Amino acid sequence: MCGIVGLFIKNPEIEKNLGKYLSKMLIEMTERGPDSTGVAIYRDAVGSGSAKLTLLAPDSDYSWEALNLNLGVTFGDDYELNLQCDQAVLKVLTNAASAQTWVGERHPELRINATGEAIEIFKAKGTPARFVENFNLGSYHGSHALGHTRMATESAVTTEHSHPFSTGADLCLVHNGSLSNHNQLREELLREGITFQTDNDSEVAAGYLAWRMREGDSLETSLKNALSDLDGFYTFAVGTKDGFAVLVDPIGCKPAVMAETDDWAAMSSEFRAIATLPGANDAKIWEPVPSKIYSWSRV
Repeated sequence: MCGIVGLFIKNPEIEKNLGKYLSKMLIEMTERGPDSTGVAIYRDAVGSGSAKLTLLAPDSDYSWEALNLNLGVTFGDDYELNLQCDQAVLKVLTNAASAQTWVGERHPELRINATGEAIEIFKAKGTPARFVENFNLGSYHGSHALGHTRMATESAVTTEHSHPFSTGADLCLVHNGSLSNHNQLREELLREGITFQTDNDSEVAAGYLAWRMREGDSLETSLKNALSDLDGFYTFAVGTKDGFAVLVDPIGCKPAVMAETDDWAAMSSEFRAIATLPGANDAKIWEPVPSKIYSWSRV
């Protein structure tokens, strides 16, 4: 059992409150997932020709000085490194593939949580309240976000196994449920060039979507194909640079609720998370229909 939340800001004037709203939603999901917490925030997109990477240190005592020095030698003033606990957001004037290769070769001890233009992914072991405090999540701004509180069932309780998972540029997934064919599907995706950092079944779902979209499918088409290719019970929330989408498996086994006002659209495993949002009492509220794709986007 896990808790997932998603929030899409429709009114740009309240983008400054994204982190504050998301924090309250996550804390309401504590009972569904006290093992670890993670978020994907979309904000401050870099320009064309640049990349943004979220990096995870191997431990809390890691020194970022060597990375900073090496970045300066290679990129001069064309980079920015912002630390968040044992994680960091790197903005650099090169394409995402080159940036990933550079980090992998120069600093293989670092794990890459996410790459793209707008996405930032932070995750850690522990309760949502602890996560919110440590990362000062309430201060974050942005256009949309996904969050996850994990109760581990398929793999170890580590920061690396925490959601969200990202296997493509500006793409991420949070998942409540379990997949029965993830081992077979992982092998098939590895042959297609998709790489994985953990043995988590949810990362396989993220890899599947990244593969379908790499082959030219839209997000909606990729999710439609997932209905036949992914076996199991699930509620997925999938983030992209422009918005997010929600899909519940054909049986509708895992709980989910959705809501929308003129200012925002939201989803959660339980309504109590949505109830923390301003205007929730006047929102349109519904349960997602199994196999139906719901999405919000700025384009």
